[in-house]
Amino acid sequence: MGILEDLGKRLLFFDGGMGTLLQENGLPPGELPELWNLTRPKVIFDIHSQYRKAGADILKTNTFGANAIKLRGSGHSPEEIISAAVGIAKKAAGGALVAMDIGPTGKLLKPLGDLAFEDAVAVFSEAAQAGKKAGADLILIETMSDTYECKAAVLAAKQTGLPVFATVVADEEGKLLTGGDLPAAVALLEGLQVDALGLNCGFGPEQMKRLVPRLLECCSFPVILNPNAGLPRSEEGKTVFDVGPEKFSAAMEELARDGVWILGGCCGTTPDYIAALVKRCAKIPPKPIGRKNRTVVSSFAKAVVFGEKPVLIGERINPTGKPKLKQALRDNDMDYLLREGIAQQQKGAHILDVNVGLPEIDERTLLPHAVSEIQSVVDLPLQIDTSDPTAMEASMRIYNGKPLINSVNGKKESMEAVFPLVKKYGGVVIALTLDENGIPETAEGRYKIAERIVKTAAQYGIPRTDIIVDTLVMTISAGQENAAVTLEALRMVRERLGVLTSLGVSNISFGLPHREHINAAFFLMALQNGLDAAIVNPGSEEMMDTYFAYCALSGKDEKCMAYIDRYSAQKAAPAPAPGELSLSGAVTGGLKESARAAAHSLLKTQEPLDIINSELIPALDRVGRDFEKGVLFLPQLLMSAEAAKAAFEEIRASMGREANRSKKEKIILATVKGDIHDIGKNIVKVLLENYGYDVIDLGKDVPPETVVDAAEKDGVKLVGLSALMTTTVANMADTIRLLREKIPACRVMVGGAVLTPEYAKQIGADFYAKDAMASVHYAQELFANAGGQA
Repeated sequence: MGILEDLGKRLLFFDGGMGTLLQENGLPPGELPELWNLTRPKVIFDIHSQYRKAGADILKTNTFGANAIKLRGSGHSPEEIISAAVGIAKKAAGGALVAMDIGPTGKLLKPLGDLAFEDAVAVFSEAAQAGKKAGADLILIETMSDTYECKAAVLAAKQTGLPVFATVVADEEGKLLTGGDLPAAVALLEGLQVDALGLNCGFGPEQMKRLVPRLLECCSFPVILNPNAGLPRSEEGKTVFDVGPEKFSAAMEELARDGVWILGGCCGTTPDYIAALVKRCAKIPPKPIGRKNRTVVSSFAKAVVFGEKPVLIGERINPTGKPKLKQALRDNDMDYLLREGIAQQQKGAHILDVNVGLPEIDERTLLPHAVSEIQSVVDLPLQIDTSDPTAMEASMRIYNGKPLINSVNGKKESMEAVFPLVKKYGGVVIALTLDENGIPETAEGRYKIAERIVKTAAQYGIPRTDIIVDTLVMTISAGQENAAVTLEALRMVRERLGVLTSLGVSNISFGLPHREHINAAFFLMALQNGLDAAIVNPGSEEMMDTYFAYCALSGKDEKCMAYIDRYSAQKAAPAPAPGELSLSGAVTGGLKESARAAAHSLLKTQEPLDIINSELIPALDRVGRDFEKGVLFLPQLLMSAEAAKAAFEEIRASMGREANRSKKEKIILATVKGDIHDIGKNIVKVLLENYGYDVIDLGKDVPPETVVDAAEKDGVKLVGLSALMTTTVANMADTIRLLREKIPACRVMVGGAVLTPEYAKQIGADFYAKDAMASVHYAQELFANAGGQA
């Protein structure tokens, strides 16, 4: 059976959790489950056979952690383990399909962590190719909490030519660990042309009910759902779940009727769950998937949908006519670009144009570098603006999301270079109405080029929803008919071709005095003629006044709330100019070099400790509050911490030995025995260190005795433990028990995807940290009450 041919004809069923059954068969806490493909293949075969007998159409191989990073030190290669795993699953399949299961590496990708994007692609590619070679029918990428790592895995999996499914893990608000929401994740995955996508792990079907409508609303692809058997709890030292097979299958039936096409289970779900699921849902006809026809771009954090109201594309990171930016590009001054990006976001831009094209600059190196740096501090989608296909591909490849691409045109050479990139990496492309004969003087001529571009794009499998036509603005100083021609072409494209439009508005006024008046008037005319997106300077008050007034007058600003907010007395102070950033502003913006420079400047007039207490800590507190409110996300939180670290290093250099005396209490952090994920622990470490705590990082896969010995040796009063796998939570409980026995006064905070506050309490923890900032607050409270320097 071909999986893609079967999709939509009937519901399909995955199997359930592997780790749960391995534990029941004696898998010791901490042992790599994937090694059992070699050491106990009969157990793995029996588990697959049970799931097949229960009615599963797709068996997931026991390869979730079979990658070079997680297997390091095991004595076995990924190919050896994957080959065995696929062979066992195929032997047990009996007509079912075998999905090569790929889980995360356990690492954060740069710039947040230490794993380079291309290294991640290489790790996933090794695993995916091994799966194909061994005979897998498809690849399932699952439990991805970071869209960037998910993109690396999808790019690697697509190279095999096998069907690719991808599922992410989100919290109850629909947020991924690194801050992405479901519409952003869907935009990325649909742009990369996966064959099906959805959610797995995290929690049970009841909790997923709140997220599935949001997922179905924005998704045009088949949706997968593999929840846990509810939420975990501890009973007599074992991890159990709170939802039984019948309750699980009843909840899943509702979701199947809502439009989910592929259903199965994750942690805690056994063959009994899958049997109940298949029995209840097998005869439900798949609900047809309606194409959503949305034109959408995304960053790691958010999606921007075109057509609902006009979209503003900030033009300030483009060297044309900007001598300061040109010099910054020559000097590789990334902080200048970052300050421009932050300022434009604060002024109201929805997307940022990024263009670094100068004759003397290696654009193929600098453009992807600029894109990566800007994405580390700004959560807006970016417009990758270049005429160099090599620079374009390099930037699209490392872009975290679905980008806007500027541009393609009607020249055969341009379309042949750009459309394959859009098809491979996903994106919405700006189409310029010019061709080998130049820019037509008539609206009809420009329309004909737009029509040809749209038809050619369709031949590459690119829908018209992924094209935005720019009918090109020519200055009226060279011909007063130019405005009318552009607007007429714009109307024709919108009405006759049914494609969205954009314009570089300020081109209209080149060569004229007081350009802002002409720009604002033309902007309004274009909006009235159906303009969907405009490249503008969000720092121009006239342009922004025009925009907000138009949205209010046209009914696109509901109850005029955005207009009122813009002019309310409570409106925040304007963003500082790029060269005037305070230390506090640099830290909240995540600008390392600006923070270092601001600290250096302040040291000339202020005492080091005064700077820390009056600038650094309040800035970090403000960032922490915004993170907790969901105003900013993990990447920005970490970049702010890095900026604070840069400033503190500058301050510490002037403090000498006093810096060491000012260190706060010691805190031990460790990922428990058997668990090799250290993402959460590393995030907590960065934040605690920036609040002045002396963090002793014991690393990952840490035995209970090692934690206790370290705590006794250094007189540590607080230990933080992390676990990301259900198979290793028992080791967390063992570590807490040993700490209680040996050092009763030591407090323990815990965190990790498999934990809940109730579960944390059951295993004896003093505090459950739902995120990194929560651990900081607990440390502050604990040491303040104990008389420490919190």
